Amino acid sequence: MTDDHRVVVADAEGVRLVAFDRPEVRNAFDRAMYEQVTAALVDAAGDDAVRVVVLTGTGTAFTSGQDLREMAAIATGTAPPGAEKAFTGLLDALGGFAKPLLAAVNGVGLGLGCTILGHVDIALIDEGARLRVPFAELGVPPEAASSLLFPRRMGWQRAASVLLASEWLDADGAVAAGLALRVCPAGTVVAETTALATRIASFPPEAVREIKRLMVAATGDEIVEARRREDAAFAALFRDAGRNPGAALADARKG
Repeated sequence: MTDDHRVVVADAEGVRLVAFDRPEVRNAFDRAMYEQVTAALVDAAGDDAVRVVVLTGTGTAFTSGQDLREMAAIATGTAPPGAEKAFTGLLDALGGFAKPLLAAVNGVGLGLGCTILGHVDIALIDEGARLRVPFAELGVPPEAASSLLFPRRMGWQRAASVLLASEWLDADGAVAAGLALRVCPAGTVVAETTALATRIASFPPEAVREIKRLMVAATGDEIVEARRREDAAFAALFRDAGRNPGAALADARKG
């Protein structure tokens, strides 16, 4: 096991557990965390000993999504050069990950903590976990192809309530919405997800990867295009000084 400040990585029985590890900010993603999670996925993709990856969080949160201080800096042009590329790098790694990818949603998932579930193959969720995407409230477009993936998984009306009204989903709601497979009793989600991942890892890896390849083949290009549209919407918003959400993001992070 290695602890590199923002991510904890542990390998056992063909399964790599990648835990977001900034519990003091509910595992919010900053540039370093994006880069470290991406590196863990890229390394897993090239390591024959790793057959399945499980994403989870430390402490009481899965992840509260983007660190809003850093997002505000990107929005106002005060972030270090290249900061905005860390987010897209993670999405590229998720979209191109050829091995099974699972999530153990151990607590609150905000923003990316919810949208990332559109990119995993199986998610289990703790009975006390809740999910929310506050994009409309913050005045920003959706991310991570959620404008495509949420309506497909949830149906139009439920996706609209999540994206347009920023409504919370409890654990049962996440299952009903197709973002999770099942609810786990409190404190057991990591163990149950790891057990499922270990079962998958015990099967012939070539067949497992081929099954996933065939499952995602029909949607890969559409996801890339949805991300392109969302990125263009972000860029247009940030170019407009009258609508730039940077100040609102900074205020939200203080709160």
